[in-house]
Amino acid sequence: MKDTHDIIIKPILSEKSYDLIPKKTYTFLVEKSANKTQIKAAVEEIFEVKVKQVTTSRKEGKLKRQGRTEGRRPETKKAYVTLTEESKAIEFFESMAQ
Repeated sequence: MKDTHDIIIKPILSEKSYDLIPKKTYTFLVEKSANKTQIKAAVEEIFEVKVKQVTTSRKEGKLKRQGRTEGRRPETKKAYVTLTEESKAIEFFESMAQ
């Protein structure tokens, strides 16, 4: 089992993620091999909140070229974490939304 800080890589701060904050949904970039149960446990432990639902999405790396050389951007995995109604908001996101 991985350490909880290895599962959650970083929060995603974008317009879409800010629009989801009033619905108590927060967006994180997570380890590609992490499953929903591990993500839920990591968020609950790190931020001391109660998670209602976790939704994940994977994004394949885009193919990039420079002359004859081809390469790929890395694959990423996002987690949309919805908190329960009685759970408090995550302060990190609240301070950034101001």
